[in-house]
Amino acid sequence: MNITVLFFGISSDLVTENKVDLTLDKTISIAEFRRHLLEVYPALENIKTYALAVNEAYATDDFLLKPNDVVAVIPPVSGG
Repeated sequence: MNITVLFFGISSDLVTENKVDLTLDKTISIAEFRRHLLEVYPALENIKTYALAVNEAYATDDFLLKPNDVVAVIPPVSGG
């Protein structure tokens, strides 16, 4: 199953990509996908926490990804 991943902010700097297409062997949860991202992009360990959104809506760890979903990696944002 194909998933598009969008990286924002520091996450795009760490993985040196803004957008990638990943192929997964099976349906997985957001929690499993988070672990998979760390295997593929170990530099993401440098971000203490980040949110994942699926098709423009924040997703909980038990949410199951479907073919052609778009997952956004959203790191913490600070400003002044």
